[in-house]
Amino acid sequence: MTSEPTRGRAGVVVVSTQASADAALDRTGPVIASWLRERGFTVAEPTIVPDGGPIADTVSAELLAGAKVVVTTGGTGVTPTDRTPEAVGPLIDLELPGIVEEIRRRGLAGAGPTALLTRGVAGIAGGRAVVLTLPGSRGGVADGLAVLDGVLDHVLAQLHGAGHAPRSAS
Repeated sequence: MTSEPTRGRAGVVVVSTQASADAALDRTGPVIASWLRERGFTVAEPTIVPDGGPIADTVSAELLAGAKVVVTTGGTGVTPTDRTPEAVGPLIDLELPGIVEEIRRRGLAGAGPTALLTRGVAGIAGGRAVVLTLPGSRGGVADGLAVLDGVLDHVLAQLHGAGHAPRSAS
């Protein structure tokens, strides 16, 4: 039996002006990448872009490279440069709002009312990839990964052949 990942490719995009200037300041991208690797995905080092930078292009590149899962961290708040949801939202064909609602609920229980300010999005892109935007905080990432852990296998099974048969395009 091989120890190589077999679940396919996943991508991590860190949206942070500070981390784009100094990658050592990135405290969430490596956590997400490690989490995905532990679940059998092949994951390169996180790509870091500044707030308001080429977020959509970077996520699109991950999707074009065949990623089955793309997780971003950062840029989901309310500062003038927090625009990750606006960049990623148009790439999503099918929204999964319950995921973000649960992340927000868990954050409210832990971090308090400021968790309500996160504006993340979650959904399916291209009919084959799960895309999720997480806050840039370690707590927000922990909450997000805990929620994703409960549904990721089920969603991927449905997208890639198990579960319901796809509808015909008539």
